[in-house]
Amino acid sequence: MTDHPHPGSESAIEAAPAADSLAGQPLVEVERDGVHYVLLGTAHVSRASVDAVQALLAREPFDAVAVELCDARHRALTDPDAFSRLDIFQVIRQGKIGLVTANLALSTYQRRLAQQLGVEPGAEMRAAIDGAQESSLPLWCVDRDIGLTLRRTYAAVGFWRRMVLMSGLAASLISSDEVDEAEIERLKQGDLLESSFHEFAQRDETLYGALIDERDRYMAASLRDEARFLDRPGARVLAVVGAGHLAGLSRYLREETAEPAAQIAALKEVPPPKPWGTWLATALTVFLLGGFAWGFLQGSEVGGEFLLRWVLLTGLGGAIGCIAAAGHPLSVLAAFLISPITPFHPALSSGMVSAWVEAWLRRPTVADFSRLRDDVGTLGGWWRNRVSRVFVNFFLTNLGTVVGVYLAGWGMLKRVL
Repeated sequence: MTDHPHPGSESAIEAAPAADSLAGQPLVEVERDGVHYVLLGTAHVSRASVDAVQALLAREPFDAVAVELCDARHRALTDPDAFSRLDIFQVIRQGKIGLVTANLALSTYQRRLAQQLGVEPGAEMRAAIDGAQESSLPLWCVDRDIGLTLRRTYAAVGFWRRMVLMSGLAASLISSDEVDEAEIERLKQGDLLESSFHEFAQRDETLYGALIDERDRYMAASLRDEARFLDRPGARVLAVVGAGHLAGLSRYLREETAEPAAQIAALKEVPPPKPWGTWLATALTVFLLGGFAWGFLQGSEVGGEFLLRWVLLTGLGGAIGCIAAAGHPLSVLAAFLISPITPFHPALSSGMVSAWVEAWLRRPTVADFSRLRDDVGTLGGWWRNRVSRVFVNFFLTNLGTVVGVYLAGWGMLKRVL
């Protein structure tokens, strides 16, 4: 890979590794603000990339090592039992069930890769972490938080694109198929997170922007920000990143003129939700309240019929969803009682209440947390494990309530018209 100098940069040359382990590896060197950055592009499922990281650390002196990880992914990589300490009630209370489920899906996908290829995804990052520790070098986790990346991706796409992502995510949770050759080739040349999404979403500019380009900019700013604390002139930094980030990262590292802290702050912001969601919720509330008012104006019999249909259809919808999730009888009762109310309360969902009751009545054990990553690899495991069953309860109860709202609202609309 050749990276030509750019006007305004101090230097940007392609390294010519002599060691066999570095032969043919994508390697770019960029000098910026008196700091010499050695950018190694890696394949996340390649033993050769692990060898290249180890060879560079053994061959050249560095003052710091940077990796394409955020703090959360660093913990997951170095502490595989992190899920065993999950606070299920905090996850529900903070509304992070969707994020944790997405992380489980990516973890399951990566474990399938490891079993198929014999190389744990992210092994080259682990080699960089271990090398930094052995050499007593500072380790910089320069990637954006995975939760922020997923939220910005979700906010960047339209409604139908979100449905594709979520349906594909659901499919990846229960799929036991081997990853095909085309997917493996993308992994060998690209980025693990972006490639994970490839399995259930075709690549487009919007997804590329949130999953790759924004992170290129973020990592370039993080490198510059961290380098301010290096007190040695001519300091050298090794940055280990997926090969798919190499071109963008080196470009932004040379060309970006904005203050790193300001750029990091801007790339951490989550865009506000689209106003149509609020408008739709408001319109639904106005329609339902107006329908009830119209019904009672026609007489108590009509109004009572509207109210009864609403309670029964939404309550039964939530309850049936909870039953499908193998919920406890009291969780089913909670779903039935809360479902008619939650459509009028935007901060509350029937699934949240039902999942909370389920987790309280059937508290996950230490064994459930220990088996979580294994159990979610199969469809039945999601119901068998008490932790993942709480998540299933949340999603299916909400889905049942939505179906009930649709049926009750449609019946009301037909009667009014």
